[in-house]
Amino acid sequence: MKKISKEVVEHFYTTMVKIRLFEETINEHFLKGEIPGFVHLYIGEEAIATGVCANLRKTDYITSTHRGHGHTIAKGGQLKPMMAEIFGRKTGYCKGKGGSMHIADFSIGMLGANGVVGGGYNLAVGAGMASKLQGNDNVAVCFFGDGASNRGTFHEGLNMAAAFKLPVIFVNENNQWASTTPYRTTTSVENIADRAVGYGIPGVIVDGNDVFAVYEEAAKAIERARAGEGPTLLETKTYRIKGHFVGDPEQYRTKEEVERVFAATDPLKKFREKALAEGLLSAKEMQEIDGKIAQDIQESLEYALGSPYPGPEELFEDLYVKGVC
Repeated sequence: MKKISKEVVEHFYTTMVKIRLFEETINEHFLKGEIPGFVHLYIGEEAIATGVCANLRKTDYITSTHRGHGHTIAKGGQLKPMMAEIFGRKTGYCKGKGGSMHIADFSIGMLGANGVVGGGYNLAVGAGMASKLQGNDNVAVCFFGDGASNRGTFHEGLNMAAAFKLPVIFVNENNQWASTTPYRTTTSVENIADRAVGYGIPGVIVDGNDVFAVYEEAAKAIERARAGEGPTLLETKTYRIKGHFVGDPEQYRTKEEVERVFAATDPLKKFREKALAEGLLSAKEMQEIDGKIAQDIQESLEYALGSPYPGPEELFEDLYVKGVC
């Protein structure tokens, strides 16, 4: 692995802690009945979004899933409008009308979380086609789960991206569970990355709980895409620690299984152990980052709770894009 600067290492830890504390806060307040709709948490998968997005520019694009808070934060999303959106307040990214599954920020290339399973493939392919037609070297990253790999849009997206050599990186977050179904129950291959051979593109497998490994493999795929060599299918092996949604009774697996797997795979635990063992960050430096992020999360929570709800007179606003023929 190539040497990574301390600035990047600090970015890894800061981003992963930010995602973890954000999600823990959302979990707490949803269970208090303070958040409308459903929320799907990214706890235990922080290394994937962090490692991939650390290679991206502001002008690059990402498409997300229903489990999109981590992707948004890793791409540079602001905590306050994110928190406000999830709480349904008008100061949120989508004025409180989209909620957890529809956060978007086009200014940083975040094309949106998506409540439709497999809904991000063709958006990413469209973004990649736009980059190619415009003659720039921006790339698009499509995050998707193992269940979404069995949707028709998966094959449509990969085929078109491969046929036109579009600058798209398909990042599969294989967290072993498609809602309540183990991925092997409905998936014919051991590794989702193996499907890449059908489209003549690289299929790469990486430990999705190791931010350094994700960063390195994503860098190769992104460099390849920028060079005009086409897409890559990157499968990141991980595990969904929380239920499909907050409040999921999880009758399909045992609490002991989750605790055992999380103890062995927690990406923050793995990072801290590696950072201390190799002198990348000190315990004091990590504690300072923890404290700073905790304060930022608290401020974003107070901002959300202090913001107004959209009024009934705003019901029919923002339904159409103005000035488009």
